[in-house]
Formats: sequence, C-alpha cells, structure tokens
Amino acid sequence: MTEPSRILKKPSLVDALIPVVALISMLAGTVYVFGLDSFGPNQVALILAAAIAAMIGIKNGLTWREIEKGMIETISMSLQALLILLMVGSLIGSWILSGTVPTMIYYGVALMSPDYFYLTACLVCALLGFSIGSSWTVAGTLGIGLMGISAALDLSPGISAGAIISGAYFGDKLSPLSETTNLAAAVTSNDLFDHIQHMLWTTVPAILITLIIFFFMGLGNNSTVVINDIVALQTAMDEVFTINPIMLAPLVLLLAMAVKKLPALSTLICGTVTGCLFAAIFQWDVVVALANDSSLSAVAAGFKGLFSAMFLGYNSVSGNESLDALLSKGGMSSMLTTIGLVINAMAFGGAMARTGLLARLVEAALSRVKSAGGLIAATVGSCIGTNILAADQYLSIVLPGQMFIEPYKERKLKSINLSRTLEDSGTLTSALVPWNTCGAYMSATLGVSTFYYAPFAFFNILCPIIAVIYGFMLIAVPSLDEPTNNPAD
Repeated sequence: MTEPSRILKKPSLVDALIPVVALISMLAGTVYVFGLDSFGPNQVALILAAAIAAMIGIKNGLTWREIEKGMIETISMSLQALLILLMVGSLIGSWILSGTVPTMIYYGVALMSPDYFYLTACLVCALLGFSIGSSWTVAGTLGIGLMGISAALDLSPGISAGAIISGAYFGDKLSPLSETTNLAAAVTSNDLFDHIQHMLWTTVPAILITLIIFFFMGLGNNSTVVINDIVALQTAMDEVFTINPIMLAPLVLLLAMAVKKLPALSTLICGTVTGCLFAAIFQWDVVVALANDSSLSAVAAGFKGLFSAMFLGYNSVSGNESLDALLSKGGMSSMLTTIGLVINAMAFGGAMARTGLLARLVEAALSRVKSAGGLIAATVGSCIGTNILAADQYLSIVLPGQMFIEPYKERKLKSINLSRTLEDSGTLTSALVPWNTCGAYMSATLGVSTFYYAPFAFFNILCPIIAVIYGFMLIAVPSLDEPTNNPAD
C-alpha cells in the first residue's frame, strides 16, 4: 500500500516572521526581567520559538519527525564546538591550578600600563590571531590571562573583552589559517589570497578606527589600582603558587600546536593534561589543598584535586579578596549552561531551516534589492539574521553564500565582493549574539556577558557598517567588467 502523496505548502512571509517576532519578544522579556542573568530563561525562549516554527511547518505539510530530524542534524553540527567548550572549561581550571594563569597575571600587571591596556590587548590578540587563525584559541589562552590582568588593574571587563575580541577576530579574519576565511573563499569559489587581499579594503579602516578608540578610552580610564595594590596581589600569589616563567610552558605548547593547525579538541586536551602535570610537579600543595579532604592519602587527595579543577574549576581561598575573585573559576561544569544555550539555539535554527522559514526570510530580503549597495546590504542583513536565527557562524557564511551567488552574477558583481561581505558580517557578528556558538563561547571563556562586551567589540561592529557604506558608494566593489583592485597591489 503506497503512502498518499503530500502537498507541501510554501511558507509565507507571515509564517516566517511569526517565530522570529515571538523569539525577539520573549528574549526582550527575559533580558528585562532577569537582566544579565538571562542565560537560562533565554534557553526556554529559544526552544519555545523552535516549537512555534515546528507548528508552522506542520501546518504547511511537514511531519514532526521531519522537523525533529532537521533540528537534530543542526544540533549535531555544533557537537565539536560543545566538546571544545567543555575542554576550555577544563583547561582554565587546570591552568589556574598549575600556576600558568597566575603567572600570566603576575607578570602582566607589572608590565602593562592601565592607560594603554585596551590598545595593547587588541594589538597582541590581533597578532596572535593572525599567527594561528583562530579567535577561539586566542580567547581561550591569551584572553584568559588578559582578563585576569584587567581585573587586577581594576579596568572595565566589558571594554577589555571587547578589545580582546576585536583583536582576535581581526587576526582570524586575515589569517590564511582561519577556517572561516577558507570557508568564505571556498563557498564563493574564490582564490584564498585574492579573498584576503580584497578584505583589506574593509578590515584595515575598521581596525585603525578601533585602535584609535581604544587608545583614547585607555587614556580616560579611572583605574584606582596603585602600586601597593599590585604588590599586594603579587605577594598573595607568591604565598599560594610557585610563580616562575617556566609555568608558561603549557601556554607555549598549546600555541605551538595551534600554529601547526592540529585539531582544536586534541590541542585543548593536551593543554589540559600538561597543566595537570605542571600542577602535580610544581603546585602539589595547592592540588592537595583543593581536594580539602584530610581522610584521603596524599596521592588520593592529589587525584581528587586535579579532577576537581578540571570539572568543578579552581576555588581560591587565600583570604585575599582580589585574588580569590580572580582565580575562582573554570571547570567543565562552568560551561554547562552555555552548552544548553547552544543546543537550544541550534534546535531553533534547525527548525527554521527545515521548515523553509529561514530561506523565506532571505527571499524577502532579496525582493527589494535593486542596486549593488542594496545587494551588499541585503547580504549583511542575511548573515546577521542567520547568526541570530541559526546560531552558528558557519551557517551564516554557507547559507547566504549559496543564496547570493546568482544575484551577484545577475548584477554583474564579482563573487569576491560576496566572499568579503560574508566575512565582514557573518564571521564578525557571530560573537555579538549571546546564543550563537561564538557569542556563547566568548562570554563563557572571558567571563563577561555578551550584552556587556558587545558594544565595545568595535572592530566586529565597524566591518559590516563599512561594507554597506562601500556598497552604496561603489568603493572597492569590482564588477565582472573590470579588474579587481586590491590595496595590497
């Protein structure tokens, strides 16, 4: 007996807007009621919005099984990111226990001036990001130490995180080692280095403006920390940890593995294990103290301390309030809320994609496009929208990239304009969305709410704006009838 044929109804624009409006309304409500502690309620909003999208899909002829399969397939795309989040939490805990993070803070507070911290943090992260091609690795290594230094200098955590993210994404964007840079070039069938050169038009002005802003913001900061406070903090660290440049070896090893483009997960595992080894060798008393169980033998207490740091994080009880606040963090458990947020966000994105509602929104965005500037603006809007709705930066590159290839050809624009715009908007705005994999990662790793640091991630904000301005002014927007002019030529 054959299954009766189904008639699938194409979703209307109203259909596509209903879950989006519902999600925005619920998220606005959670932020208003819960403030910066809205991670949990946001998850509820996302899964309810996914249910609304599913009901619309069922109305249009899809089955629940089909929609559920789409949700699960989309969630599966984030599994690597979720495992990375767990290992970053474990890495932070082991690196604090090993003395790696305390050593970074110890020397950092002595070397970095509060007046130039934001500028310096942005530049250092930009250099490292370019070298290794990963904004996540920059945030999870150097970023952790810089946030600790920022806290020790009594600087704004939001501005500090914005400086770190701006620099990390600048380096990531222009690095030939970056996954997103290679992906944007591949999706649009462009040469990688042509793509990177063309991005200089938007990237260089954006980073220069960003550095100028951070320079003046640094000059105007009102840090209350004095030399005596720094000395007191360093003394407190000396009393608890063995502070020595050799404690930076786990950081050096991890960066070396990242430069060699070894898999991120294996790199983080090696970094965590190395941190534990250094903790056992150089910080044994700290390891045993963390276990806080006199009934255990020294070996058993050491085992408990190491595993506690990796799962529960490090708990500082030095008696120095500043030090305890700086170092009481990390562990896999600290990432569980973030992981839940990502899963629910991907479920919503999967429901929107499988029901055709996401494609319908992009189609609507293209319907009013009549000029090159309008097309680039529509691309920017679609990438940002995909980051918000699908919660993944890779999807924000792939989906708009596929959908906009033909419209760019129809308007006789070179596809290199599309690849650049995908990076200017898809890659860079991902860190500004709290439930996006990138936004969730940056928030969890740096310990600052996305809503708090987003206004200060100037580079990430400026790039899509400059891209749209260039589009309407026809600056560096080559057509198929003219050669591509790169500032590097």
